[in-house]
Amino acid sequence: MLSRGYFHFGPLTNLSSILNLREKMSSLSGKVLTVLGPRQPSELGRTLTHEHLTMTFNCCYCPPPAGQEALSEEPISMKNLFWLKQNPYSNKENLQLNQEIEAVKEELLHYKAVGGGAIVENTTTGISRDVKKLKWLAEETGVHIISGAGFYVDSTHSSETRSMSVEQLTEILVNEVQRGADGTDIKCGVIGEIGCSWPLTESEGKVLQATAHAQTQLGCPVIIHPGRNSCAPFQIIRILQEAGADISKTVMSHLDRTIFDENTLLEFATLGCYLEYDLFGTELLNYRFNPAIDMPSDNDRIKNLRTLVDHGYEDQIVIAHDIHTKNRLVKYGGHGYSHILTNIVPKMLLRGISQGAVDKILVENPKRWLTFK
Repeated sequence: MLSRGYFHFGPLTNLSSILNLREKMSSLSGKVLTVLGPRQPSELGRTLTHEHLTMTFNCCYCPPPAGQEALSEEPISMKNLFWLKQNPYSNKENLQLNQEIEAVKEELLHYKAVGGGAIVENTTTGISRDVKKLKWLAEETGVHIISGAGFYVDSTHSSETRSMSVEQLTEILVNEVQRGADGTDIKCGVIGEIGCSWPLTESEGKVLQATAHAQTQLGCPVIIHPGRNSCAPFQIIRILQEAGADISKTVMSHLDRTIFDENTLLEFATLGCYLEYDLFGTELLNYRFNPAIDMPSDNDRIKNLRTLVDHGYEDQIVIAHDIHTKNRLVKYGGHGYSHILTNIVPKMLLRGISQGAVDKILVENPKRWLTFK
């Protein structure tokens, strides 16, 4: 665990700069910032808070099991779909979601047709963010798309990123929200997903502190990718708190592969951040990034949501699929972006989660989180 003061940082900027920034950002207060510009929160509707629409995941390629090496180079086909489902990170083509923009467009049109309104696109620097494609998708489909600012895990950080100070990292985050990302005028409406490993690295620690500082200046939402250890979410929240972050506007992602003990989950819920179950549709026998854990099924995820609701945390829950590989698209026999609306919501209701709670999880909580202060 990192102790207080492990990372050193100085004053963010002078008072004049802060006042100028606040004046510029005041127009966003009470609004949601999409890739097509500010929108009223009431326009969002049902919202998935953690998806990817175009990205690459080469950083997480895992060599296939012994004797299956040839499968890593094979194109996706009917004969290897089940193998892909169980080994999604061992096929190189499967990691190139950015090649499927037309298929993603068709899926978003279907998502809108079945009642979807908005998607938070969590691709950040390090995994091939493409805000121009996100804007095109929003224009073509009518789905509100909110793009993420910031940096993924340390293994994707450039040497330049690692050498930056907290102040420099903060400036990048602020600019991606205030002015535009990747040399465009297309603005990010959320900071994240901010990538964290276990154990947390020094570079990731600086990015977390910069995230807190940028959020303080902007009044914007934040979303975190925690390391694969049940202690990681607690550590991250503490670092953010110490750096001045607004935990009530922060989402902790991937709880379905991170915290498995009910008492630990309920303890974490008391810290006040949003609790995200975002791997709906993923049911793996062996999770390559942490073989010691058993990846839950969608039924298990629903049970955890029911537990949180029963203990009074329905105002903190958000959900998604975190689609980031080709095999999860309908084109390749996957569940697609509409799985939660068409399959999970009916099961949630069947398992005693009220329609009111479902509406909070899919509409009210994302809307409140995404609205700038």
